[in-house]
Amino acid sequence: MHVDGLSPTEEPQDAVTPERHPFLSHLGERVRALRSRRGVTRKALAALADVSERHLANLEYGTGNASVLILLQVAQALQCSMAELIGDVTTSNPEWLLIRELLEGRDEASLRKARIAIGDVLGTGGAQGQENKPRSLRIALVGLRGAGKSTLGAMLAESLDFPFVELSREIEKFAGCSVGEIQGLYGQAAYRRYERRALEEAIQIHSEAVIATPGGIVSDPATFNQLLAHCTTVWLQAAPEDHMQRVAAQGDMRPMAASKEAMDDLRAILAGRMAFYAKAELHVDTSAQSLAETFQLLHARVKELIGR
Repeated sequence: MHVDGLSPTEEPQDAVTPERHPFLSHLGERVRALRSRRGVTRKALAALADVSERHLANLEYGTGNASVLILLQVAQALQCSMAELIGDVTTSNPEWLLIRELLEGRDEASLRKARIAIGDVLGTGGAQGQENKPRSLRIALVGLRGAGKSTLGAMLAESLDFPFVELSREIEKFAGCSVGEIQGLYGQAAYRRYERRALEEAIQIHSEAVIATPGGIVSDPATFNQLLAHCTTVWLQAAPEDHMQRVAAQGDMRPMAASKEAMDDLRAILAGRMAFYAKAELHVDTSAQSLAETFQLLHARVKELIGR
């Protein structure tokens, strides 16, 4: 996306420095990754955070306010993490700190096992953590908008004789207004609360269902944990060009409407969410074949997974 007339690969002129501190560079990378995962443009984030777009651009390019380096120096002197210094919840008591130490440096597979084991201990693990029990008959479709969740979800529900739940519609019922109005009037935090309530109700009401989820459901870890614990998850993948074409065909460019570089924004959002979508138990590429062939593949793989 453009920042003050610059292309995505150009840096703000005042951001060019002989040498950047690695900590500030990594901080900027994390800001960009978080922004992409939530599907927010730099301009929109600047408005939400009430900072200038130029200041945010400098932060993302690793030339943000250097006072953060003072905190880093203090943390290093105290031999603690920055998270502990600023009061992150995972440093709030000895047990949290001991758990952090046990998990630090572990690979993705080990962390997944730990997450499922913790869920089982706390009674929130669901079918995913209980290998000897049948998989959940709630089939949750995840993926970026335009992947085919609504179309394929309705077809799959009909073929399995399951209810079809489009979570966006349930969110609108809770709020009494459209998704766009929720986000515009009340903000992202309110929307995420409605999203979690809608998912919790769907799980409570339906023991069997096909659930089409909003693309950003992975942005809230608590909601995504609920989904992974209580549903059999399927990631519907698609090429970025297909995502864009399908969303445009629906007459809606959200969430890219405010950006002059819509495709770059879409690619960034997809990159930011990909690792979360990949947690799904099944992956189906909806760009690789026709709709009919994709449905046949999805139907066969889901039936095999749930033992139908």
